Amino acid sequence: MHNTLEFPEVLRLIEDRSAAFRAAIASAPDLDVQVPACPDWTLRELAQHLGDGRRRQAFIVAAGPGAEPPAKTSPKGAPTAPRDREALDTWLAESTRLMLDALREAGPDRGCWTWWGQSQAPQTSGAVARHQIQEFAVHTYDVQSAQGAAQPLPADVAVEGVDEFLTTVSATTVPWPFKPATIDLHVAEGRSWRLTLNADGVRCDDLAADAEPGDLAMRGAASEMVLYFYERIPFDGLETTGDTEPMEQLADWDPTA
Repeated sequence: MHNTLEFPEVLRLIEDRSAAFRAAIASAPDLDVQVPACPDWTLRELAQHLGDGRRRQAFIVAAGPGAEPPAKTSPKGAPTAPRDREALDTWLAESTRLMLDALREAGPDRGCWTWWGQSQAPQTSGAVARHQIQEFAVHTYDVQSAQGAAQPLPADVAVEGVDEFLTTVSATTVPWPFKPATIDLHVAEGRSWRLTLNADGVRCDDLAADAEPGDLAMRGAASEMVLYFYERIPFDGLETTGDTEPMEQLADWDPTA
């Protein structure tokens, strides 16, 4: 596998994407409009979700290793998102700072509870930090979409996001219940991965240059790939070659059920 980003670069990208989210919120004419990708939320409620979630994540990282999520996942008396625009921006920035402070204190290798215990991603604060980049990036896209001004994810964030999703969300040690298959994913930015789906579960590896073609090949810009993974754009937005059934099964499969 390619090396993942170094921890300081991960933290820098969190700060960068947090600033992009706040800028998108600040530019929205109306925070009470619905978010197309999250139809039960307004932009204001999405901002509340992101801020609350980063504060909870700070608490989880600070709590250290554990088989179960901490019973209390937010500081006592944590403030709700203000309605005033300037105060909301300050609250969102503080939410990110609290999480970054906890991550810096923990370092990349400290264990902590995660929801992906059966994936290839380690249960560490470094893996948590890596996932946070995508939380900010995809929700920034959501805010832009609500304003009719959606922008592709930055290329470096998106390529990292494809790898992070495949190893954290797609990969699992739960046996694949369908016909064994291989899925090759190619992004225009020059990376390729292979998902192997069989009785051992779902495994993600970098695709060898001399590998025989898999059962399905998917191609597109890394941003398109990430947005498909998070159900922001349809499957047919990507170029495909071969049998699409394994990817459709993977998208619908819940290995925890």
